[in-house]
Amino acid sequence: MGGKKKLSLKQMDRMQVKKDEEEKEKKKKEKTAAPTKEKKSSVIPPNPKSEKVVGELKKMNVLTPYAVASRFNIRISAAKDFLEELEKNGAIQLVSGNHDIKIYKAAD
Repeated sequence: MGGKKKLSLKQMDRMQVKKDEEEKEKKKKEKTAAPTKEKKSSVIPPNPKSEKVVGELKKMNVLTPYAVASRFNIRISAAKDFLEELEKNGAIQLVSGNHDIKIYKAAD
């Protein structure tokens, strides 16, 4: 039976003007704010035979696809292939893993 009272035309007009001003200020702030940095990851992994790359990997305690992907800014699928290639070359050893994730360490 009750409910909210219906606003007059003047009140609705004031609310609309106020709302428009807030949206303009919000758009100005968005334009002046620094643009967000998007993370771009490449598909091409680094060269597994490079001494610099192997040296970087030896500094890491544990080598997982996520750790390698975040370090070299590549996709996780590319990091998995990269780690398998390094294992074939003998630069790293498989410590543990299953079909989802494999954990490696640098070869001594």
